[in-house]
Amino acid sequence: MKTVLGIDLGTQSMKAVLYEYQSKELVSVTSSPLDVDRDATGRAEQHSEWWLTALKDCLDQVPVSLRESVQAIGVSGQQHGFVAMDENGEVLAPVKLWCDTSTQAEVDDMLAACGGAEQCIVYTGNTLVTGYTAPKILWLKRHHPDLYDRLAHILLPHDYLNYVLTGAVRMEYGDASGTGLLDVRTRRWSSELLQALDANRDLSACLPPLVDSTQFIGHTTQAFSASYGLPAGIPVSTGGGDNMMGAIGTGNVSPGKLTMSLGSSGTLYAYSDTPVIDENGNIAAFCSSTGGWLPLLCTMNCTIGTELMREPLGVSVEQFDSAIASVPSGCNGLITLPFFNGERTPNLPNAKGCVLGLTSHNCSKGHLLRSTVEGATFALKFGLDELGRLGAQASEIVLTGGGANSGVWRQIVADVCDLPVTLLQQQEGASFGAALQALWVLQRQADPSLTISDITAQHLSRDAALCTEPNPANSELYGGAYADYRHALELLTPLYDN
Repeated sequence: MKTVLGIDLGTQSMKAVLYEYQSKELVSVTSSPLDVDRDATGRAEQHSEWWLTALKDCLDQVPVSLRESVQAIGVSGQQHGFVAMDENGEVLAPVKLWCDTSTQAEVDDMLAACGGAEQCIVYTGNTLVTGYTAPKILWLKRHHPDLYDRLAHILLPHDYLNYVLTGAVRMEYGDASGTGLLDVRTRRWSSELLQALDANRDLSACLPPLVDSTQFIGHTTQAFSASYGLPAGIPVSTGGGDNMMGAIGTGNVSPGKLTMSLGSSGTLYAYSDTPVIDENGNIAAFCSSTGGWLPLLCTMNCTIGTELMREPLGVSVEQFDSAIASVPSGCNGLITLPFFNGERTPNLPNAKGCVLGLTSHNCSKGHLLRSTVEGATFALKFGLDELGRLGAQASEIVLTGGGANSGVWRQIVADVCDLPVTLLQQQEGASFGAALQALWVLQRQADPSLTISDITAQHLSRDAALCTEPNPANSELYGGAYADYRHALELLTPLYDN
């Protein structure tokens, strides 16, 4: 048996999948939960040691015989987190996550220093938002100058796991473009943004070398092997951010496809052979982890919102579909803006969740829960419209993430977006994408002409039983409901736009 191992460091859990690529079979899927340390300031942090404990837990669940079958490893990780590491490899502070919104003052000051949001897009292809890595670095400088002085390496979550595996300090272009410091057109660090971050220190010395995704960055070390029970000497690919690995795991590696991820956050993205720059800053101009670009919309509240609503409503996971199915499309006019953790798109880091239009006819558990689902989906529908404006067209949406397990939510996505929804038989998303990237690099050793499209064509297949077509009547109804949602958003934006 020969397997590739995909590891995904998510917000709510660590996951590990082992894929037997000759028989095309997932032979092991393990996971371990993670907590997030939050407070009312918008702080959202995890401790790096939590990740290591979760990784060991995942690998301990894998039989020894399977661990010995691993031929290559790929690592996926939540984007934008800031792992501050000293020269001895010690993590200096809790890791601020993508959903941390406590750094808006640092965003404002960096934008002012580089000439505003429009000029920032000129320098990097992206504006700065509070979720990105760069303002987190400035936050450390201001709040913990003693730790900032010891800063030797700026890493992202998946880079840190790569370091634990291999001892190599590296970064790849896809995840690097989510720092807010990379010019995505040239794939080089922006001197202007580094200057805006710290005019008195050359932080480029703390940024890892950037490497191409077609190569291995190193091999598992003896120290890692002794602690985690995997053989030493296993080659490790570059890996990437969870959205970049999710693109591989859903076959979104060539133009003409769209992936929607219904995870803790919501994302919608497409592949492009050229940079796609949004002058309005709504669509992030990321690089892919396969040599191209990945224009992407991200919302901060997707399944996080439905989980927050489900618990006080007393609706179990098993009751979720029946509860939202009991309510008609459009929720009889009920509108929810599920901005429980602030929001990235629209860029309202101080926003709060809002429910509008309650009447005696729509004040029920099912209405409140379905309205949250519809609000999260409307936010992603905006991304579909924006990607279309920028030239990214597609005939279907490939759906992934925990929300995709809901048949009713799949139908809502199809109806709201008026597009067929496709699910794959391989539903492990980012972790499976990381495994496929590792397989690609492994097999390129014998055949350098092998493309990532070759790999996804060979190892991904549709699950016809779970694919969904839009209902024309519902799509028409949702056209009006979406307009009402956009109007509510317009009216409430001044309340939180500060």
